[in-house]
Order: sequence, then structure tokens, then C-alpha cells
Amino acid sequence: MNEVLRRVHLDKIASVTSRLELSRHAVIGTEIPAKSGTVVAGRVLNSKTGYNTLEDVHGRFVTLHPGDVVAGALGRRDALYGYSGSVPESVQVGDVLDILNLGGVIGKGAQAAPGIGEAFHVEILGSVLEFPHLNHRVGIPACIERAARPPIPLPMGLPPVLTLLGTSMDSGKTTAAAVMIAELSRRGSRVAAGKLTGVSLRRDILAMQDCGAEPVSIFTDFGVVTTDEHNAVKATHSLIAHLSDSDPDVIVLEMGDGLLGTYGVNALLKDEALHSVLGNIVLCAQDPVGAWGAVELLREQYGLEAHLVSGRVTDTPVGRRYCTERLGIPAWNALLDGPDEIVRFAERAHALGAV
Repeated sequence: MNEVLRRVHLDKIASVTSRLELSRHAVIGTEIPAKSGTVVAGRVLNSKTGYNTLEDVHGRFVTLHPGDVVAGALGRRDALYGYSGSVPESVQVGDVLDILNLGGVIGKGAQAAPGIGEAFHVEILGSVLEFPHLNHRVGIPACIERAARPPIPLPMGLPPVLTLLGTSMDSGKTTAAAVMIAELSRRGSRVAAGKLTGVSLRRDILAMQDCGAEPVSIFTDFGVVTTDEHNAVKATHSLIAHLSDSDPDVIVLEMGDGLLGTYGVNALLKDEALHSVLGNIVLCAQDPVGAWGAVELLREQYGLEAHLVSGRVTDTPVGRRYCTERLGIPAWNALLDGPDEIVRFAERAHALGAV
């Protein structure tokens, strides 16, 4: 049976689709592959006064309103402080799905953390079509993988790599990364930066870029909407290789989510090729218990050591004393402390030359 095609105007195009460079004047079809990365058009059905924006392809956060037609991508999310949902087993025109994150990942069964309200619900209008063959009016459902950067093997001879790990999301990783990048850049280092795990959202790498990192990259650039233990390693190898092509003095990498999450952090830490690459670790923790547990987990399960503790545990003198006196690890608060500790960390990692 011939597929029925329609034209729609996309009011908002989510950042998860950015590499596809979609036009606002889209053609949509009724065939919708139910797999992560399929790009769909959906009409927003409800209004919200909080958690009510979408990151667009320019990195701007735009407010969503009922009736807006949005382009996003199917995917899953397991979030402590947001919405959790999954990829549907099947998708039909007229189905109602949910926007799971600010980057435009769309799935089913959104379960909300307390205090953020219900998710945006979208009526699925169809799959957004691409027309890759010249002189042929045959469209295919667009998919994030189609526009991915090609896979690249992890190279030898990498520059120093500084890795930020956390006990959970919102533990201070991106803030610490941004301040670290700004200080290294001010001291003359050429910094490249990337985000290795999580759910597609460009906000964190754009913050790193604003602080002086160039280039920046995220796993979505390599065809992944949501990382897990099966896809994270391959995407990370390619991402690091891509960043190293720019010949930086240092690479700063953030692992989204936490050590015990479902986004594949464990797979990266177990990967033999990455073990030594990711060895210069800044651990961001929420509290002393999390800091202690993460240090023990890194040491016992992965044979890795945290060299600096940052994040919310360092917001008070009590937390800092625990890290330095009980854990024996220097504490550094990205917002309150000066650059001395982060400079010493970078020098130990050979990431900062003489200035």
C-alpha cells in the first residue's frame, strides 16, 4: 500500500535532530519505525508553567505551547530528577507520547520526579521524511544515525584527558568542567571537550564551549540518542578520536548521570582501551556518603582513583574536611575556590605546561 504523505510546518525543531539540519517545511509519513533515533513530528497537547522549554538546534531554550508542532526523536530516559520513559514497541499516527527531556527525546510512559509536574504530551503526526536520492520522490523516515559522524578508532598518543565523574545527575560535573576549561584556556591551553554519556542535550557542551573549549562534541554526534552499556564505548572511542584530531593540549570529558546509572558509565570504566585514558578523575559528589562510596567503587571495581573531589559535597567546610581528612583527597569547589587546586590537578596530569 502506498504511504500517505503530508506537509507540515515545524514550529520547534529539537536539538536532538541538529545534525540532520531539518527544514521547518517538512514532509511526514505514516510509517514510523519504533526505534531509538527515529525523528517524529508531534503536536503539543498541554500547557506547563515549569519545565516548559525545549532546546532547539541553535542551543536556545524556547517555550512550548499547546498546538506547537515539534520535531524530536524517539528514545528512552532513566532520570533521578526529571522524566523517565521508554521507546514504544510500536508507533502509529495519532498515538500520544511524551517529551522526556529538554533536548526533544520522545517516548512513552513518562514518570515524573516530584515537583516538576506532568510531561508535555504530543500527538504523533508522523515520521519526518528525508529524500536522500536525487531525482526520486521517495522519502524515508529520518533517523539520528543517518547524520552521525563516521566511527573512528581510538588513536594512540592522546593528549592528557581530564575526566569528570559524578555520583548522580546534578552533582556539579558540568559546572566544574566549565570552570576548569575557563582556567586552562586563560593559561594558554587549547582545550577540547565532550560529553560521553546520558540523554541527548547540547546544553552542557555549549557551556563548555562558552568557557573556551573548541571543538566540543556529544555522543549524539555519533548517532546515539541515549547511551547504554551497549553503545557508549563505541561512541566514546569515536568522540575522543574526533576531539584529538584538532590537536588540543588537553581534553576535558564529562560522563553524564552517575556511576550506578543505566547510561553506560560502567562500560566505559571497564573498557581496557579507555582505562588509562580516563584515569585523571575529578569526582563530583552530592554528600560525604556519596563521595566515600564512589571512591570505594572506583577503587575496588575498576582499579581507578579519584584525584580531586568537587561538586555539592564541597559547598561547606564540613564536606571539604571530610574529603581531605577522611578520604585523603583534595577538595575543590568550582564556584567558591580559586584556581590553585585545579591548576595543581592539571599539572599532575601534565595537562598544563609552563606559563
